[in-house]
Amino acid sequence: MSIRLNENFDNSTPFLRGYKQLKIPIIDIAGNSAWPEVFPLEKIHELENTVGTRHFSAQMMLEYMPDERVHLDPGAINFYCDDFNHRLACIGVHEISGVSFYWDPSSGRANSDGSVCVLIYRDDKNRNVFVHDVLYMLVADNDLYPLRNQCETVLDFMQNNFLNKIAVEINGIGNALPEIIRTNALKKHMHVNITQIANHTKKETRILNAIEPLLTTGHLYMHERIKQTVLLSEMLAWTPMGSKEHDDGLDALAGAVSVMPAPIRPINYSQKLIQANTEFQI
Repeated sequence: MSIRLNENFDNSTPFLRGYKQLKIPIIDIAGNSAWPEVFPLEKIHELENTVGTRHFSAQMMLEYMPDERVHLDPGAINFYCDDFNHRLACIGVHEISGVSFYWDPSSGRANSDGSVCVLIYRDDKNRNVFVHDVLYMLVADNDLYPLRNQCETVLDFMQNNFLNKIAVEINGIGNALPEIIRTNALKKHMHVNITQIANHTKKETRILNAIEPLLTTGHLYMHERIKQTVLLSEMLAWTPMGSKEHDDGLDALAGAVSVMPAPIRPINYSQKLIQANTEFQI
């Protein structure tokens, strides 16, 4: 049997009419856990410190935070001045477990999007991310080989920082870069591992999901040298609703945070061999 719906829905029955919505936030108005046997308050706070305020509010407190209310606050950044210690694999007192180097390319000319590389280190044990350096590249408008010259700059940067792995966004102009990087690396007798990244997610979404949780949980660190770049200005001007301001550094940072890092170990690190027990019967 079919029911024809008229303009006023007089002959229709709304779905779930008479039902009430049950919402149980993980923390009640008194500040107690709604399920203390599984989620004690210590575990809840650890969870919030992991996913960030926005995700925690939506998923665990059942209070959606509209994107337009979200901003990237540079005041939440932890700045440091220590260099990375390659021998001990640490930055100050922080033990480093991984590194990511990401290139969001463009022609690098004055009126184009920014061509930006971001180097980050990770302390996965404590979920900290260290933005160690940002490379904004500009080339002259009359430069006949803007990508080749940028590759030279990037490879020099990698040599100076003992890097052999790079993630390159290949959307658009970046599609030609992997081969150019390999050609120039051979001339320098460098072995470079290239990860090609094709982004299909909206740029504002990538930036929001990668950077905002780190800021709101206090896990984002930046070297003092970053203050000399325009990255902090990009953060102040950025909005998830989109704007005419440049956000190329933020896009590169989001890429660096999102890609799989290369593992780092102290020079004297020795892995422990684990031998499986094969003395069993089926």
